[in-house]
Amino acid sequence: MWLSILATVLWALLWPTAATIRFQQESGAYLLADSAIGPTIAVSSNDSRSVLRAAEDFATDFGKITGVNGTVQSLSGDVNLDSAGPVIIAGTVGLSEVIGSLVNDGRIDVSSIEGQWEAYSTQLVSNPFPGIDQAFVIAGSDRRGTIYGMYDISSQMGVSPWHWWADVPATARDTVFVSNGSRIRGPPAVKYRGIFINDEQPALTNWLNERTRQTVYGTDDYNHVFYSSVYELLLRLKANYMWATTWNSMFYVDDPQNADTADLYGIVMGTSHTEPMTRQTVEQRDILNGTWAWATNEANVTDFMGEGVERTRNYETLYTMGMRGLGDVESPTLNGSQLEDIVHVQQNLIREVYGLDNVSSIPQMWCMYKEVGGYFAEGMEVPDDVTILWADDNWANNQRLPLGNETGRAAGAGIYYHADYVGAPRDYKWIDTNSLPKYWSELTQAYERHARQIWILNAGDLKPMEIPITFFLDMAYAAPEMSMPDTVRTWLQQWSAAQFGEDIAHQTAVILTNYSMYASRRKYELVETNTYSDINYDEANAVLGQWLELAQAAQDAHATLPEDLQPAYFQLVLHKCLAGLIYHQVTLTASKNHLYGLQRRSSTNAMAMRTLDYFSDDAMLTQRYHTMLDGKWNHMMDQTHFGYDYWQQPMRDLAPPLSFVQQSQVSLAGNLGVSCEGTNGTVPGDDNYHDLSSNSLSLPPMDPYGPTGWIDVFSRGNVETNFNVVSDKHVNVTPSSGVLSGPDGNNTDIRLSVSIDWSLAPNGSSVTTINVTTTTPSGNYYDNETYPYGNYQKATVQLPVNNTAAPTSFHGHVESDAHISIEAEHFTNATSTPSVSYITIPSYGRTLSGVCITPWTAASQSPTLDAPQLIYPFYTFTPASMANLTLYLGPGMNTDPTRPLRYAVAIDDEDPKTIQPNPLLGLWPLPPMWEGMVADFAMTNTTTHNLTRVGEHALRVWLLEPGVVLQKVVLDLGGVRDSYLGPPESVVV
Repeated sequence: MWLSILATVLWALLWPTAATIRFQQESGAYLLADSAIGPTIAVSSNDSRSVLRAAEDFATDFGKITGVNGTVQSLSGDVNLDSAGPVIIAGTVGLSEVIGSLVNDGRIDVSSIEGQWEAYSTQLVSNPFPGIDQAFVIAGSDRRGTIYGMYDISSQMGVSPWHWWADVPATARDTVFVSNGSRIRGPPAVKYRGIFINDEQPALTNWLNERTRQTVYGTDDYNHVFYSSVYELLLRLKANYMWATTWNSMFYVDDPQNADTADLYGIVMGTSHTEPMTRQTVEQRDILNGTWAWATNEANVTDFMGEGVERTRNYETLYTMGMRGLGDVESPTLNGSQLEDIVHVQQNLIREVYGLDNVSSIPQMWCMYKEVGGYFAEGMEVPDDVTILWADDNWANNQRLPLGNETGRAAGAGIYYHADYVGAPRDYKWIDTNSLPKYWSELTQAYERHARQIWILNAGDLKPMEIPITFFLDMAYAAPEMSMPDTVRTWLQQWSAAQFGEDIAHQTAVILTNYSMYASRRKYELVETNTYSDINYDEANAVLGQWLELAQAAQDAHATLPEDLQPAYFQLVLHKCLAGLIYHQVTLTASKNHLYGLQRRSSTNAMAMRTLDYFSDDAMLTQRYHTMLDGKWNHMMDQTHFGYDYWQQPMRDLAPPLSFVQQSQVSLAGNLGVSCEGTNGTVPGDDNYHDLSSNSLSLPPMDPYGPTGWIDVFSRGNVETNFNVVSDKHVNVTPSSGVLSGPDGNNTDIRLSVSIDWSLAPNGSSVTTINVTTTTPSGNYYDNETYPYGNYQKATVQLPVNNTAAPTSFHGHVESDAHISIEAEHFTNATSTPSVSYITIPSYGRTLSGVCITPWTAASQSPTLDAPQLIYPFYTFTPASMANLTLYLGPGMNTDPTRPLRYAVAIDDEDPKTIQPNPLLGLWPLPPMWEGMVADFAMTNTTTHNLTRVGEHALRVWLLEPGVVLQKVVLDLGGVRDSYLGPPESVVV
């Protein structure tokens, strides 16, 4: 409880709801604007041009709220402010004459922000200048500090950073007040915070090409007009850094105004990890004299890089160092030693162009991406004044973070993180599929491990990554305030309130929390027809049910909103929920179609047509996105997502393969088919899963601690078919009789629920038989005298029944169906020490949550009885000399190669077994298990234990390193069946 309270208090320090803007008069508050007059925003003419430009945005923001814009007055020399209304003074310490005058007169104190990076303070000041009774003052420590201060007020008023890029309207207000009191923000947690617009076709490029044809953005595609809207977005999100688009453009060449416009806004420009010294990929290919190869073209490449420094020397630039092959691939000739030489040459170029003996004042970074990280692991040295940018594995798992002896480096370290990727095991570029709780765990760990100089997010085509971009940048700005494990839930509620209002905030936060889990448990591009089981644990139906419920909740929320908010809600919430639902409807319905075809069900064709209907729904949803708001976002959903057959995107969406049966024909097995949970087989058997000569199936065992079972009866002919079920008195089958329609009806398949009346069941273990019969003739395929009902004979379903009970004194999870499944957070005890404790991360992973140790800087632990551990009592009925214990962990890399991720387990008094789930100790190449880990969004490892003694047991789990996140525990006593998510959680008594 106290953690939740503390998180709320800390978050209040960050989020505008705890800030200074009010919409009703209160004691001491100052009117900033109303529906009759806007504020005068006073800035010094000698302040940064970035501040002067942002002040114009700030003035316009008041118009979005009250209907009346503010007015910017640029002052010079003696202050001569002309205003009959509210006054806001904004300026930069050390630049603004107005701010300087207030400091000199003792009107404001800026000592708390002076000399800081991007800090700002706000306060009410009485009699700042002659004739002005009161003013609201925003003082920034530097140009971006001032800009952030102005945009902070805009955000508090209700102007979303996504007002243009996601069409979030501001809520109209009659009055805007600012409360009395000071507010200080900054410096940010991370120095350079930004995004990489990775414009890998088709969405953003197609969208922009159309806008260019419409002359919305002029005659050039990625020009300064386009970038201006991105720069504004970044500043409103308190970002300061960007890597420009790369694959179809040249930022510094295509439009000479691009770089100057970035400087006008105050954005620090860089280039991607594969584009050193501001020379981009297309330039390397088309402008360089000779080939992009150090071994054979060193002189020309050196001159080429020098020109890159020369053209950017007058702008705030963070230089990318090092070198890779052309087009973001490994160079066939470079090695670590040569890369050291290249960086030495690059630093000399900076010295020459800037005329400096020491280049440590010029920001530089070197990204340890793929093979470059491998060279570092082998001993390649990075100069102390170059920031080491650690890359994730492209799937949001940090690969390396600073070690103890690296945290004191002058230029520090940072992270390059992915919300979008092109590469193995498959591209993921369609819509947002990364888990926000996973983001939180990785980003918090990066901050606490001192990767604080640069955070940059590969944001793909910008849309529809609005939420992960915002969360990432908020974490980069305020990581300490967002350090509580329930940060994501708190953040989503506050973010939802800011975009859509308080009334719908909680509902929307729940929707987005669930979406984050459902979409990340396996990325759409990797979900196939066999991913979720149709026959075990009702898994496919359960997953589809979750998506249906989610989409309905989003639809309901959308319907309650006023019309002007609905486009934004559609883009930011509803579309992704509907898209996820439809994708799973297509895939999981195709899976049923395949199963039904194997079972020769009459409904096979209907299931195929339903799949095609859902496939059509996907196209219609895309069209809805593209046509809303008069086509403003046409092409933004062009990304293909159906029909992957290797890592690269398919060139066109392709429906899954479908099965069809001959509808006019009666199955040779008769009109009635029977199948049941746990098998693809049928009675009568006519497929690859069941012996034709057998008329028997088997249900999984049932006991008092498990769910009900099911039997499917279905039509295999073209006429109405009846069925009747006979079972022992302690077995309840519902319905026990009925009529199935032919293929043109709506009742071709009926699922029978199987339950046990435990008061009538025999004690101990027994096997009961359920008989399913029909009196419907099969047709003319057989001699009715020999086979009066075709070859359909009485179907028998064997049902093992275990009427056993744990003692009433036991408290814990109880075996059912020869297994025990436990969600990580459902321990009975989590011991801790003064230096290490366990936390639960809500909604982490695939099913419920994650559990890990904190702090992220904790020392390695040992699996001893007095060490911090998780304890799970459980009760067994089935003796097993080789019981398999599988732990489901969050995917993770060994960010400290001297301390690989480890955990230990022990049951009862046995010696602990220690496991290293990820074998990789270096950075490259990735281990063979990596593709399965990122595809499954989990690491699974199994240990074997002797559990011949039945009864009460205790499982102990030690998470021995920070970064190991436990999701689920499954103990297999011989009954675990195939599924993606594993068995649902066992009953707790």
